[in-house]
Order: sequence, then C-alpha cells, then structure tokens
Amino acid sequence: MLNLLEPVTGPFSETRWTSLRYFNLYRLCIAGLLFASSVLHSSPFSILSPGRGSFHLAVTSLYLLATILSLLGLYFYRQHFNLQLSANVLIDVLVLTLLMHTGGGLRSGLGAMLLVTLAGAGLVGQGRLVLFYAALATLSVLFEQSYRAMEVDFEMVDFFQAGLLSAGFFAIAISARLLARRLIANEELARKRGVELRNQTLLSQRVIEEMQDGVLVLDRDGWVKQHNPRAEQLLGLGDPAERKLANYSTELAQGFADWCAHASDEPMLVRAPASGMQLRARFVSTESSERDVLVFLEDMGSLQEQARQLKLAALGRLTANIAHEIRNPLSAINHAGELMREEFCSPTNDRLLRIVLDNTQRVERIVSDVLELGRRDRAHQELIELRQTLPILVEEYTVKEKVASGVVVCEFLGLATLFFDRSHFHQVLWNLLGNALRHSQGMAGSIRLLVQDASREGWVALHVINDGEGVDDSLSEQIFEPFFTTHSQGTGLGLYIARELCEANDARLELLSSESGADFCITGRAAECQ
Repeated sequence: MLNLLEPVTGPFSETRWTSLRYFNLYRLCIAGLLFASSVLHSSPFSILSPGRGSFHLAVTSLYLLATILSLLGLYFYRQHFNLQLSANVLIDVLVLTLLMHTGGGLRSGLGAMLLVTLAGAGLVGQGRLVLFYAALATLSVLFEQSYRAMEVDFEMVDFFQAGLLSAGFFAIAISARLLARRLIANEELARKRGVELRNQTLLSQRVIEEMQDGVLVLDRDGWVKQHNPRAEQLLGLGDPAERKLANYSTELAQGFADWCAHASDEPMLVRAPASGMQLRARFVSTESSERDVLVFLEDMGSLQEQARQLKLAALGRLTANIAHEIRNPLSAINHAGELMREEFCSPTNDRLLRIVLDNTQRVERIVSDVLELGRRDRAHQELIELRQTLPILVEEYTVKEKVASGVVVCEFLGLATLFFDRSHFHQVLWNLLGNALRHSQGMAGSIRLLVQDASREGWVALHVINDGEGVDDSLSEQIFEPFFTTHSQGTGLGLYIARELCEANDARLELLSSESGADFCITGRAAECQ
C-alpha cells in the first residue's frame, strides 16, 4: 500500500525537497498566468472562456493562493514529503479539470498542462506514487468527458481523444520516473565519487604535509600556488600576495626558468637564503590544465647526515667489538713491556721498549675513545652553571696537561647556563681543549672560551677559539669524521666523539668561519624545556 504520511529520509531527502520547491515554483508561475488570464477574461489575450469569467477568477484565485501556501510551507515544514507532493498534484488535477470543463473539454488544450504536471511529479516523486498520479489524472479526464457526454451530447471521438490523453499520462509518468531513477543513480554515484575524491585529497594533503621534503606547486610564471609546511621552513615563505619564487630564492627561480626553457630530469643544488641550507631541487611537470609544475626540495645536509649516521653506526658497532677484543691482549703486551724494562736494562732495549709502550698507550687511548661512544645514549642532563664549571675544568686541564697558566682564558656574556650531561660536557671540553692546544701558538690567551647567548632564544653558545692557522675549508666536514686527523699523534676520534656527545644532549657542535684560528661552537639549550 502507498503510505502518503511516511516522511522521506535518506541521503537524497534534501535533493528531493529542493526538487519539490522548484516544482512548486513552476506551479506558482502557472497559477499566476491563469489568474492573469481570468482577470483579462474580456480581453483577446485571455486563454479561458469569456463566458465564465467570475468562475474562472474564483478558481484561479484559490489555485494561486494554494500554490503560495504550498511554497511557503516547504520552507517551514520539512516532513511528509509524499503527502505534500500528492496534495500538489491533486490540486493541479482538480483545478485544470474544472478549467478544462468550462473551456469546452479537451478542445480547450488545457489537458496538455496535466502532462507537464505528471512529468514534474514523476521526476520529483518516487515509487508507485507516480502511477497513482497518472491514474488520478486519467479518472479525472474520463469523469469530465463522461459528465460532458451526459450534459451536452455523446461523441465517440471525444472519448477516443480522452483515451489517448490518458495513455499519455501513464507514458509520461513512467518515462519521467525512469529518468528520475537514472538521475538519482547518477547523483548517488557522483556523491560517492565526491566523497572518495575528498578522502583521497585529504589523505594526499596529509601525506604531503608530513613529508620531510619540501613540495611547491608553481605556475609557469613562477608564482607559488601551494606548498607544504616543510617548504615554508626551507624557503621562509611569507605573505601569500608576494609568493613569487624569485622573492625567496633567485637561484631557484633562475633554475626554474632554465627548466621551463629546457626541461630536464636532472636535479639542481641551490642555497636557500632564509634557512641557509643547501637544497636539491627537482622539477616535475604535471598534466593539469594550467600546466603547473611540482618542485621537490630536499635538505642536502639532512641527507648527508643520515648517510653519515648510517656509516658511523656500522663503523661504531664494528670498532666497539674490536676494541673489546683488543683490550685484553693490549694489557698483556703493556705489562710484558714493563717487566722487560726492569729485567733488561740497556740503552738499546730502553729505546725499543719505550717505542712499544708508547704505541700500546696510544692504542689504549683509541680503545677508550671507541668505548666512550657506547655511553653516548646514557645521558643524564642537568643544568650546568658555566661561570662556575668552566674555570674549574680549565684549571684541572692545565694542571694535568702541564699547560702554562693564562694560555686558556674564559669570557662570559649573557645567561651562561647549559643543559647538558656533566660527564659528557667534561669529555667534550677536554677533547676540544686538547685539539685547540695542539693547533695554537701556546701563548697567553691563545685559547679563548667565550660563552654568550645564541641567536635562538633560550639557547647558549660556547665558543672554543684558538689562534692557530685554522682549518682549511675543504676539511671543515672531514675533521668530524672518525679516524681523520692532521696530527701525527692524534687518534682522529676526539672531534667525532665530541660531536656525537653533543648530539646525544640535543646540542650541536660545528666549526664556524673565523678570520684567524679555528672557532668550534657548542650550541645547546640554556635550560630544561618545559
């Protein structure tokens, strides 16, 4: 059975309500035209019978009022969709049948308007209700024709025309319903595709935002249309109104212009002015209508650091295992050498034994340094007052290494506190002071420990500066690699261990450019992060 009181729910309810509103707007226009024709019943522009002007005026006035109320009701009452649609169709059938009867029956031509009403109801309605509307219109036309035959005269051709019109009612209703079903199916498919596209877009956007590489979308004129947060960090993108690539990196903009002229898959290396990082840029064309270009930016420093960490991790595991195996026989050799020095006392033997013992001690230092790396992950950070700690550490170093007083001086500016593991800090400073002493002139003030606030708020910078010849630019990165040394008695692990321990304490050790000598800078947090 048809349930006219059943409220319409589901994913297409809002679409149906919108369609019903448009259907009522059409009815309002028709009611307005019929009312105007009734008002002009004595005019040649009237489409209604001039002999029934007062009747037409009353019917069309009520019809106009009913369509207005129906349209207003859709904005305030969103329930019982089927009931409202059925009431609209019933009113249309009743009004048009009355006007058709007073206008001379089927010859008035108003029956065709019922076809439009049924077509609209078929597109808006659902299920078997469409057939009910067609049957309702058929019964109304046949009843009107039968009443006319009894009242005026019987003509077979009129009944034949009424039958054809009734068949048209069902044909229009069924065709409209089939078309509506096709439209609903396409709309549902489009809705699902839209949801899938939105989900895919959100997923892709999330992936791009979380990428470690910077991603830019450029138009052919070099304007930045889209970017991810990493690209904003690398290039320092600012005001959206001024996001032309040349405003942030002229080198990258020139590379983009060259790529547009001669497309190539080869990446290019550029230096980002905002971050100071060396970037590898790769341009990829897209098939968008505006021929946008994707730019992938990779931090070369990060890539090199990852490669270095992988290499050093493998090397560290190997050397740690070897160190454990070497230490026991090394101790035996050293002990045997001491015993031989006591038993065989001669200048030649002393010289040879001294060579053996000196080299065993050197190997012992290397083993100790390698094993020290195993403790880098056991950092117990605390707040170190540099004004108190550094003078004590410098005094201890000068006494143990027999360095003249005044060679190492300390200068303090700013907060002068560092959040660091105390034993790690002692090891790092000891290595840096040893390196500075080997390459300095050994005079008063040759080594300076300068403490000042870093450019980054809440961080401190500790500089270890010597007055030696400095480090060649080509060796600025190699000096931090393990077993690389320029000193004949060096192990090549001091600076490497210092940097590793700094990283274990969320600090950074780097070689800064200096007019004279070498400037090694430790940059770390001045306090514990809250």
